[in-house]
Amino acid sequence: MGCCEATNPELSGVASYKEEELKWDRRTTLKALLGMAGVVAVTAGGPRVSEAATKVRLAFCGQLLCVVPYEVTRARGHFGEQDLDVELVYTRGGNAAMQALVGGAVDYAGTSFDVAVQAFANGAQIRRFASTGRLPLFALAVAPKRSGDIMAIKDLQGRTVGVSALGNADHVLLQFLLEEAGVDRKKVRYAAIGTNLFDALRLGHVDAAMVQEPALSLTVKAGGRELVNFMDIGQARERLGGAYEFMGVSVRAKEREQRLPEMRRLAAALKKGLADTKSIPPEEIIAALPKALIAGGDVSQLKEIIARYRESLYPEKVTIDVAAAQRVVKSQEVAEVLPAGKVDLKVLLDTAALEG
Repeated sequence: MGCCEATNPELSGVASYKEEELKWDRRTTLKALLGMAGVVAVTAGGPRVSEAATKVRLAFCGQLLCVVPYEVTRARGHFGEQDLDVELVYTRGGNAAMQALVGGAVDYAGTSFDVAVQAFANGAQIRRFASTGRLPLFALAVAPKRSGDIMAIKDLQGRTVGVSALGNADHVLLQFLLEEAGVDRKKVRYAAIGTNLFDALRLGHVDAAMVQEPALSLTVKAGGRELVNFMDIGQARERLGGAYEFMGVSVRAKEREQRLPEMRRLAAALKKGLADTKSIPPEEIIAALPKALIAGGDVSQLKEIIARYRESLYPEKVTIDVAAAQRVVKSQEVAEVLPAGKVDLKVLLDTAALEG
């Protein structure tokens, strides 16, 4: 479950996560992904990659704000500094990226932590070892027509709230908010709308909705209200108790020891990329992104979004914040998409990988 797909406890439409049942080789798995998930592979070692550099393939969900540190790391040459020739493989959703990892098509997967938790709970032998995003990319916004009526979360009782799909990360976070506010979740109507939540919100088809950017900015501009913004670290601390582990990198557990030096080099490069993401001009960040990713978009608006959120969204370090990971598991348990005690974070999180 991530920013762009639903929790899938039964893994329907996804290759089995049981190691003994994985029969696809790298070529077959990637070919299947190309057909079902619209993979775009970008060879992205950066300006200083030598021919002798270690070739690495990393798949991730292509949500724009998630991929920023990876593309900045590539463009600034930090992968090359670590003697890595990293091919960034874009997929439509974190589940597809995780499938690529478990199926052997790629060496690493960058996904929301929700995806890693659900995959692990369903038998995926993976280890999460690095973090590149510390907040979910959602905000709870009130429709312009209801901005005078809905002033707090408690006012959502008896109302209709839009989410992308039941079980998605936005739905889980909404239920967690309602629970913490003492709202009877059964007295809130959930409208599963898909990705185009802005129009439903703008037209008043729903009273509130969980949105991303630029939908949040557009809603506020149209007279709506920002009720809770999880992309702001101050609000996340107030509502969730702190950071909420989001984007990060996983590896196959059986390859952990073999790849450990490589994992550390990859993490060292990403750490520099994260520092650059927080400090270089937004124009340079946008220039680092693949043209296909921003084609047709409002570049000036994207620049404003990056400038507003980068300090909150991206961590200073790539080491995993265990407390932030625990908040993700807790929210999934509250939303009843994950049975209590199902995931042992001491196993899933490889906090020792980046030590030493």
